[in-house]
Parts: sequence; C-alpha cells; structure tokens
Amino acid sequence: MATLKAVRGTRDLLPPETALWNRVEATARAVFARYGFGEIRTPIFETTELFARGVGEETDIVSKEMYTWEDRGRADSDKGQSLTLRPENTAGVVRAYIEHGLADSGLLQKLFYIGPQFRRERPQRGRYRQFWQIGAEVLGPAWSGSDSALRDAEVLEMLATFLDELGVKGWRLALNSVGSSTDRPRYVEALKAALAPVKAGMCENCQRRAETNPLRVLDCKEAEDQATIDALPKIADYLDDASREHFALVKAALDACGVAYVVEPRLVRGLDYYTRTTFEFTVPDGSGLGTQNALLGGGRYDGLSEMLGGPKAPGIGFAIGEDRLILTLQAQAGEAAEKKLDVFIAPMGVARNAEALRLAQELRRAGLSVEVGDGFFRLKKSFEAADKLARRMIILGEDEVASGILTVKDFAAGEQTKVPRSELAAVLRG
Repeated sequence: MATLKAVRGTRDLLPPETALWNRVEATARAVFARYGFGEIRTPIFETTELFARGVGEETDIVSKEMYTWEDRGRADSDKGQSLTLRPENTAGVVRAYIEHGLADSGLLQKLFYIGPQFRRERPQRGRYRQFWQIGAEVLGPAWSGSDSALRDAEVLEMLATFLDELGVKGWRLALNSVGSSTDRPRYVEALKAALAPVKAGMCENCQRRAETNPLRVLDCKEAEDQATIDALPKIADYLDDASREHFALVKAALDACGVAYVVEPRLVRGLDYYTRTTFEFTVPDGSGLGTQNALLGGGRYDGLSEMLGGPKAPGIGFAIGEDRLILTLQAQAGEAAEKKLDVFIAPMGVARNAEALRLAQELRRAGLSVEVGDGFFRLKKSFEAADKLARRMIILGEDEVASGILTVKDFAAGEQTKVPRSELAAVLRG
C-alpha cells in the first residue's frame, strides 16, 4: 500500500519550528494591540463572486489560481452556489465590515487576522498552495479619518516596528502611489498604448497581461523585458493634485518618525481594488527567499467597499507572507540552538511514577516546562532522553521521596546537586 503524503504545495509544521511560528504570531498580536487593532476571523471559504468583484476577474488570482467548486444543495429544491477557498483576506474583511454594519459606529475600524490562504500556483521556496498570512485592515467612513495620509504612515511605521521587534535585518520599504480611481484608468490606458507596439517582443505572461491587466506587466521579473518596462510611462506623471498631496503627506509623516523608505515608480499592486499609496517590504539577498525577496505588501483601497455593495469606506491594509517571514528569520539567525525544556524527571522504578507526575504538576504550576520519564526506563536511557530534551534532570528514587531532598543534574555545568523540594522551583528558575 502506497504511503500517504501531504498534498503537493502543502506541508506539515512540526516542533521545534512551530515555536518560531508562535513567537512571530505572538509578536504580531502584541505590536498590533499597541496600535489599537483587534482580531477578526473570517471563514476560510467565501462566495466566488466576492473575489471576482473585489480582487478582479482579470487578475491571475481569480482567472487561474483559485480553488473553486460548485456547492450543491442537499435537496433538489436547495439552490447551489459557487464557493472558493480564500486566496486573500482583504475582500473577506471588507465583506464582514459591510455585513455586520461596522460603519454604523462611525468609528475607525482597525482589524487584523492570522490564517491560511489558498492559491493554485506553482509551489516554490517560500510559496505554497496553502500559505499563511498575517494581515491588517484600517477602514471606516471618511469622517473617521480613514482616508487620511496619517493612517498610511501609521500602518507603515507599525510594520517597521514589528519587523524590528522580530529582529529582521536589513528590511527595505519601497513606496509609490497608483493614484485615485480616476488617475489609475488614465494611466492604464497610457500603458496599453505604450505596450501595443512592443508587447510582441515580451514574455508570454507580459503579452497576456498587456491586454487583461497592464499594471501586472510592471511586476515582470524576466531580465530581457526590463529595458522595455523601464521605458514605459510612469504613474507619477498621471497623478492629480489631490493624489500628489496625499503621497507627499505620507512621506512627510514617515520622515518625522524616522522610517526609511525609497520611492519606487514601478511599484504597483496588480489587484483591482488598490488606489493611492502602495508599498512593499523586501529583505536583502541571502535572507532565505532567493530572487523573490518580497516579505510583505499592501496599499490603500478607497473604493473596495462600494465595489462590494457597501457604503463608502476608504481603507488601507497589508498582508505578510508568514511562510516567507519564517524563512527569513531562520536564514538570518543561522542554525539557532534548539530550545530545551527546564527539567526532565527520571523516576527510579515504576513505584515512583505517580510521585514523579505529582512533582511535575508542582513544577509546571510554578511556570516551568517539564517532561516526565518512566520508571520502566533504565537509568542510562533516562539520562540519554533527559540530555536531548532538557537542561536539567531530577533523579527521583526511594531515598529522594522519603527525605524530600532531590538530586538535580545540570547538563551544561556537568554538576549534580542536592536541593530541598521546597526550594526546587526557585532553583530551577534560577
């Protein structure tokens, strides 16, 4: 019988790596809370129409990468519907904002999420068909300040703080503006016109995108297309006065906070809902991501709520590729030492098993991490297991139980000491 394995493009996350995942997520929750964000948890699947309308039918995500199926009714009279595993989470968050009437409070909504997304793309290093994202959205009625350049800068400053607190080295913030809902169509038409005479000499993807989604041509990484792309019109030349002022205010606020950035004229987001500020954080070569070194990205989406049938609710958000962030932390930290438990308890004989468990209960309640051996083990096996799992070992024999004086071996120091049971937790913590 063939061995069953995880589906291509998915994988299992195992200890001790999951400890790093937990640290990343705990840091995100702590940092985001300081900026007033609360957690939102949306369904893993939504109606297909949500992504067709919100992300855009001509995007690669909707046209090629979504996991979609027809959900039949349980009875002939039930109406079926097309459902899709979420390929991104912004559309779902805005759908929830509309459905639950969050606009009625008149307050700015700051929401973050952590969870899996799904896209049927070619698996490669740091990119999976089930991948994890940490993201956040800030949206609300215009009078709540949701369309202010201050919000853009606050989100970017928060991300810089998050990466710094995680210890990500050498991150780089690239910034651009794709203009308003009126600027962008004018620029897209200019791109189409400029691409028309040259697209035949570009890669197959660029030829297709030149017709369906010209902005994505600017994302092309094919070396032979770069000279052509560099000669295309720049979106900065198509911004109206309001968009220019908004972008200038974002940069001024970042300057005031000391957040370094570079303006990247070719930086656009390929999804239909983006307007004005767009951004991307990258890491240096050698950070574990190969040539595709983007760590996270996002931007402003002032018209998305209306696209989904809701009230006007300007917003800005981002998504962090958590899989890629983990790879970066691992590559930049090198081979980090595996974290060991505080103590391993080795009962000498089966008769000491129950007392060993009671001792473990005491130490765990005192905040220590503990593993319990088994009295069936020979002493040599207990030593071997303890050395692999923990920093110290407690030998629990008949004399130790009777006297209340326990034998503690410290593997790093190579020393063995006697400790009264009443002082044990304090000594182990020290």
